[in-house]
Amino acid sequence: MDEHINIFKALSDATRLKIVWLLTNIDEKICVSEIVEVLDEYQYNVSRHLKILKKANLVEEVKEGKWVFYYLTPIKSEFRQLIQEAIKTIPESQMNNEIHKCKILLAERPK
Repeated sequence: MDEHINIFKALSDATRLKIVWLLTNIDEKICVSEIVEVLDEYQYNVSRHLKILKKANLVEEVKEGKWVFYYLTPIKSEFRQLIQEAIKTIPESQMNNEIHKCKILLAERPK
């Protein structure tokens, strides 16, 4: 039951829900600086939100060179699958600006 409560608590904040929505819909790893720019939030706040999402086992991180990228934790339970499907139902129209900024940033990444 604690796992379920932690997930609901983590997703109860609009910024954290937006981060998970972005990771769900862009299907790519993103770094803190990209999230900061996309959501127009302070770096400290984004890092704090990511820490909470990581503690709830919703996101994981991988270090590539000097960058740390975040991605969704692979789904291993029916509950997580249902949560992910619920998040996917949030209309893209609710996140037009954010998804547009994110796509531009991802396209500008060095190859």
